[in-house]
Formats: sequence, structure tokens, C-alpha cells
Amino acid sequence: MIGCIIQARMGSTRLPGKVMKKIDEENPVLYYVLKQLQSSTLLEKIVVATTILDEDDVIENYVKNMGIDIFRGNTNDVLDRYFECAKKFSIDIIIRITADNPLIDPTIVDDMIKKFTTNSYDYLTNSYVRTFPYGTEVEIFSCKALEKAWKNAKKPSEREHVTPYFYNNPDQFKFFNVENSTDTSNFGWTIDRQNDLILVELIASKIKKRPIFMTDILELFSKEPKLFKINKNQPKNEGYQKSLKEDEEYLKSRKNSKKS
Repeated sequence: MIGCIIQARMGSTRLPGKVMKKIDEENPVLYYVLKQLQSSTLLEKIVVATTILDEDDVIENYVKNMGIDIFRGNTNDVLDRYFECAKKFSIDIIIRITADNPLIDPTIVDDMIKKFTTNSYDYLTNSYVRTFPYGTEVEIFSCKALEKAWKNAKKPSEREHVTPYFYNNPDQFKFFNVENSTDTSNFGWTIDRQNDLILVELIASKIKKRPIFMTDILELFSKEPKLFKINKNQPKNEGYQKSLKEDEEYLKSRKNSKKS
């Protein structure tokens, strides 16, 4: 089965509760993520994977009301959450999407699924070497590769961010990075902070068609370049950078424990 597992939680540090913040008068970020992905022609299952924390009950209730499957698992070990979710729903090919990307492009998802299923890759991504805008990240991997990472990954970054074990160990996996025809990695509409949310609200209000594609947004930016400046200078990948610092502490503590 080809299934999309969307990781979502209320406990964001930079913009708490962002997945349930409204993009339009009625619908939150999570609604847009789900509706965009429901336009995929190749996904056979969509599951939202959240934590067991009480604060994430709101996510479970909302997802169930939309008729989408929910999985609740480990709070910080997201790799474990993915593996247990994939097992529960018998997902063989996993598409990883994060719930802070409400304008994820279903055509990019489908193009990458085709590439994955017609080759013998273990892991496919469009974000290891970035040529796509932030907010269009898609990662695809087999359940077999996921299990290998789940068994062997030790670093905090590898447990929290699910896929670093794949590209940290290129000798163990057949790995391919998909590149865009034009480098548009200077653009971004992922939601990390308030300015990002404001930008997505404006995009959704100005583009009336659904689903919204990457090409629609880039066309809008070319007509209204001031939009691009709303979140232009905000730092990217802060969560991953924080995890890399935690890796340093982890490796240091292991080294010290071996000495003693």
C-alpha cells in the first residue's frame, strides 16, 4: 500500500498550535494539508500521526471528523511514531509530509511516487539538495528501509526528524534526490512563524482554485513580488539545527561514558 503519513502536533515552539490556526475564515492549516493531499491520484491511504499528549486530542478529533485515519504515538521519537504507524496500517511505501506545509503540491507528490515505484530506491526526496521551495518537501521510503532506520538510528536528530539516518548512511540505502527544473529554493511557504502564516493566508485568498499548485504560487509571486518579501529573511530548518546540537551533546556523553 502507498500511504502518506502526516506528522502533526500542537506543541510547536515557534508558533504554538500552528496546525490548527486558521488560514481562511473556516479552515485551519491541517485542513489545507489534507485537502491538498486528497487531490493526489496515487495515494491509497492518508494517516495523521500525532502524539499521545492530551494537547493533541484536538488534532485527533478534527481528523476523525474529516474521515481521516489517526495514529497516536511517541512524542519526541518521531521515527518510532512513523514505524509503528506504518505497521498498524500496513503501509509498504511511505510518503512523509509535515503538517506545517499546508500548500503541499499533490502533483509533486504523484510525480515522486511514480519515480519511486519505477525504480528500486529505498529513499527519495526533493529536499536533501534543495531546488524546490520550502513548503513543498516530499520524502518517500520503503517500510523495509524505515525498519532498518528504526532499529539502528541513535542520534537525537535521527529519531526526531525520521529520515536523517538514510542520508547519513548512503552506503546502506539506494537514495535519490529529485531536482526541480528551475532552482526555486529561495521561495518558501512552510509555516514556522507568524509571518509565514500571514503569507499563506494571502496566497489562499488570492488563488481561488483548489488544489493550489507550486506553479500557481510562483506565478502569483511574479505578479506580486512584495508577497515574497513577507517571510524572506526568516531562518529555515531551525528545528533540525537544534537537533544537530543535541547530537553533539549525545556523542559527547557517549564518549565520556566509555572513558568512565
